[in-house]
Amino acid sequence: MTEPRTTEPRPIASWLTDMDGVLMHEGVPIPGADAFIKKLRDSGKPFLVLTNNSMYTARDLHARLNRIGIEVPVENIWTSALATARFVASQRPNGTAYVIGEAGLTTALHETGYILSDVDPDFVILGETRTYSFEALTKAIRLINNGARFIATNPDNTGPSTEGVLPATGSVAALITKATGKEPYFVGKPNPLMMRTGLNAIGAHSESSAMIGDRMDTDVLAGLEAGMTTFLVLTGLTTEAELDRFPFRPTQVVDSIADLVDLV
Repeated sequence: MTEPRTTEPRPIASWLTDMDGVLMHEGVPIPGADAFIKKLRDSGKPFLVLTNNSMYTARDLHARLNRIGIEVPVENIWTSALATARFVASQRPNGTAYVIGEAGLTTALHETGYILSDVDPDFVILGETRTYSFEALTKAIRLINNGARFIATNPDNTGPSTEGVLPATGSVAALITKATGKEPYFVGKPNPLMMRTGLNAIGAHSESSAMIGDRMDTDVLAGLEAGMTTFLVLTGLTTEAELDRFPFRPTQVVDSIADLVDLV
């Protein structure tokens, strides 16, 4: 009888990590985050810092991280806005879109050659904003009813703030879906498309890459479906007590990103 084979841990050649809940929490750096990023930069390994939040440009996020002592180059930041812009540009190059969102999304679309228009656009693209207006939502609903394709940057229903949770893109998308009967295509996590386009951007392969996140339903699920090694940190939204609620597991659970510095 043959002995059962044991699987050797896969060497990790490149890293993807979520930002909120992993590197920082409500604007405060998580201990070990600066050391982890510094070791990544010194190692020369490809890496990306990811966020489902589409409000900010990579340059904005670089500045925010830099202010709290975490030095991430602009080219190592990957947002759902960038992934969305790349996706629609691959589907309909130099197309048109009606956009509800902030500079992170509109800038990314402009950089791919997209024209922002409310006249018979190819897409209605919904992103994160703190100023959703009734008029803008009404226009989006009418354009979708007239044939525009509905895209949303990410499916998060809520986002954090110092005052409590805020309605996020997924909640507003549900309102538009209720009014139109049309479901959006969500580009951000847990869609593995965001991971794969990010990996392509740094020339990495999923089989030798790892994803670090604080949410089972987005970060770990996206990494799992993209074929990556996954690490769940307990410094964000998912607690250890909640793990058994999910029908899938991360490769490893650690207290914080500080526990992963020696793996780089």
